[in-house]
Amino acid sequence: MSAAPGDAGAPAPWHRVLTLLADIGLFIGTRSAWTQAVTHHEVLGALISLCYVSILVTGVLTLTVRSTRSLARLDLVVLVTAVTLALCAWVLNHNGGDEGVLTTQAAREIVAGHPVYGQPWPWLFGGKGVALTPTIGGSYDYTYGYPPLAPLLAVPFLWLGHQGAPATAVCTGALIAGTVALWRMLPVPWRSAATLSCLGFGFLSTYSRVGYPAVIALALLIPVVVRWPRIGQGGRLGWAGIARAACLGAACAAQQLPWFVTPFLLAGVYAVRRGELGGRSAALVVLRVTGVAVTVWLLINAYFIASEPGRWLGGIALPLTQGAVVHGQGLVDITLYYTDGSDRIDWYSHASMLLAAALLAVFVLFVRRLGPAATVLPWLAFFLATRSQDGYYLMMTPLWLAAAVTVPLSEFEHAWQPRPALLSGPRRRPALIATVVLLLTPALASAALAVTGRPPLRMEITALRRTGHQAEVVRSMTLKVVNTGSVPLTPHYTLTTGQGMSKYWLLVRGPATIPGHGTASVELKPSNGRFGIPAKPSTRIRLRAFTANPQTLSSQDVKLRRTAH
Repeated sequence: MSAAPGDAGAPAPWHRVLTLLADIGLFIGTRSAWTQAVTHHEVLGALISLCYVSILVTGVLTLTVRSTRSLARLDLVVLVTAVTLALCAWVLNHNGGDEGVLTTQAAREIVAGHPVYGQPWPWLFGGKGVALTPTIGGSYDYTYGYPPLAPLLAVPFLWLGHQGAPATAVCTGALIAGTVALWRMLPVPWRSAATLSCLGFGFLSTYSRVGYPAVIALALLIPVVVRWPRIGQGGRLGWAGIARAACLGAACAAQQLPWFVTPFLLAGVYAVRRGELGGRSAALVVLRVTGVAVTVWLLINAYFIASEPGRWLGGIALPLTQGAVVHGQGLVDITLYYTDGSDRIDWYSHASMLLAAALLAVFVLFVRRLGPAATVLPWLAFFLATRSQDGYYLMMTPLWLAAAVTVPLSEFEHAWQPRPALLSGPRRRPALIATVVLLLTPALASAALAVTGRPPLRMEITALRRTGHQAEVVRSMTLKVVNTGSVPLTPHYTLTTGQGMSKYWLLVRGPATIPGHGTASVELKPSNGRFGIPAKPSTRIRLRAFTANPQTLSSQDVKLRRTAH
């Protein structure tokens, strides 16, 4: 009687390497957790030390075991060690960031029967690790801006504490559950890749300890994405297909990122099913999936739709409408760091949305080639957005792995691709290339408009007031501001010394609005009453002025010396 696949025989070399890489990945962040634990939590310190033993012994055994079955057991040991380390890290650091405290506060408001959306909670901010989100209009967003699943799940955990612990517990639990689900759903030799991508590098665990609701969305999307082209195979969803559609709807009720990948998945399912069953049956499959997902999404949102419909709609759309200041690792960095600003910042947002639409169209046109990339393509659009933080890219990377392992190109061999007469004739190749260029041109043109904009304001520091015995501390600053355009602008000013953004300075004297082609003198003071000039002369100090209508940024480097005037 032959052995079952994966139960006997010498393991493939790449399986050994993958298990070893996952084992090595557990070292990331473990030393800092041990250092913190051994000082204040001796039991956790001992447990983390045992995890070191597990990592080392597993490394030896990975290179020496002779059977695939033994190596598969080591994959399980790596997973258990990774989960243990993630739980230890949560116990040590569970207070959360701004997302965590907002989610926890939203859960408390739900229990109290109070409105959740559109309610500012400024007292939550200012603590360690709780960042503010400044808007381009000179204010800060203190409200909850995510769909409601995360606070609903946090309600049973409110007993854990008054900061973000309930939210971080839910997110950490979701990440562990998602990791286990992906580990279990992947073929045996690939399972350690799930451990590595979800827990081994450390960045997703960090997001879960911040309390970011996208972690919950990620966990719910994992069963959706694994072998997703088989959804509705044969024209039937079955209980498994219904469950996956429900997970899709729940993911969209947890955070906004799934909204961007869902059209790609639905378009891909339609293309594969149409190639198998024909257009009508494929449309029915997609309608059933969409119907289940929308029903689950509505059920989760029902209380808020009924009790606060307007505020709920504004809240779940907040990341798209709040006008947060430009930030991230994308194209907007040109305006933020390499030029002196732009009077066409709105065009970054236009470029991002146009690119998302163009990528979806290109995906449909070339689904036989691009099908496996459905979980990666949507995030390209964020590179052109005003908020292009790398979290938008890396948060969903386990889905990339799921697609790489379980969604081969062969699944799309017979998928339907629209080919009108213009794109199917003897000159179809140049016609297809021209179509792709035509689809991408609006996004690229919008990005070019944003990048080539000019700063509308010219600013000059005319006076500084310092503390008498502290020449390195600035108490107020007087600026000469020239509006070079014809539109009146209401700027909000700040000085920054790093990649982020400091709080806005307060207007003490002078006009708030600078008329077109006008000049004004304004006096400003730091929000906390003092601005410390960096000790290193090489530190870049950036004077910035944002305006909301239209959205503009004017920047320039300034030299401030630590000498009294």
